[in-house]
Amino acid sequence: VPASIASALSSGARRGLLMKGGAVIEAAAATTHVAFDKTGTLTHGRPRVTDVVPISGSETEVLALAAAVEAGSSHPLAEAILSRAEAAGAPFLAATAAKALPGKGAEAVVEGETAWVGSPRFAGERGVLDDHALRAVVGMEDEGKTVVAVFRRSQLVGLVALRDEPREDAARAVQQLKALGIASVMLTGDNRRTAAAISAGLGIDHRAELMPEGKVAAIREMTARDRVMMVGDGINDAPALATAHIGVAMGSGTDVALETADAAILRNRVTDVAGKIRLARAAMANIRQNVAIALGLKAVFLVTTILGITGLWIAILADTGATVLVTLNALRLLAFDPEREA
Repeated sequence: VPASIASALSSGARRGLLMKGGAVIEAAAATTHVAFDKTGTLTHGRPRVTDVVPISGSETEVLALAAAVEAGSSHPLAEAILSRAEAAGAPFLAATAAKALPGKGAEAVVEGETAWVGSPRFAGERGVLDDHALRAVVGMEDEGKTVVAVFRRSQLVGLVALRDEPREDAARAVQQLKALGIASVMLTGDNRRTAAAISAGLGIDHRAELMPEGKVAAIREMTARDRVMMVGDGINDAPALATAHIGVAMGSGTDVALETADAAILRNRVTDVAGKIRLARAAMANIRQNVAIALGLKAVFLVTTILGITGLWIAILADTGATVLVTLNALRLLAFDPEREA
């Protein structure tokens, strides 16, 4: 068993598939469901602004206000807005008292008045989203875009739509998991229309509008009946990674995610999730073979020795030979290719 585990860990490490010990290999081999975070896992995590829809100001004013609220934020959506504002030459507006609103957006005091960049739902709760703006939001979300509203206390300034493109191998990874008999689901904080548009293109189920605690609840619900692997990359994913039977962090993810996870994918290829499971299953099959070889030889020579057919020294040599055989069998895992589909 130790020889098989060591060979599997070494084989995986050479291919960017890290696992923290034999227990992780066993858990990965038993996986029946894989839950993916969307941003940074199934997608590149580098959204770009596709549309700026002015409502009560110009496009430049919308970008300037949005950039002022998001200044200093490291969120991918914020970075995309700041980049677009800079490219458009939007004027710099000083902001103070900036803070994040988990699951809703961000707020700051800009030019003496509080301003927000938040989800359409949050804007609706503040009473600034009229029917015209709502129709625009629905249209862009149906195209798989994430929409944020830029508004002040009683006035919607404009809408900004962003799109984070799926990784090139994401759909193929879902198909490979399906071929292994494993179901997949996408967990995201995006609205249902955006999530549905993206998941339809990938051929994966989805659960949308989830706060970090909502992802944990979804994973806890799944683990009650299935063996679940969670794949994510961000700080918000850490609790869900810890809740799943096995948590897998993307190599480009945050330090918190990498520390919390049981395994990591260093090459940031979604298809490596299926490769990790193939390697784990091969390792467990190898372990079963080794146990069968070792116990089988011992049983044979135990019987033949008792019957007087073989002597003690032959039995000792057979026991040593079994050790050699199982070690050689375990070393076969070093040549195992997790990318090869059965």
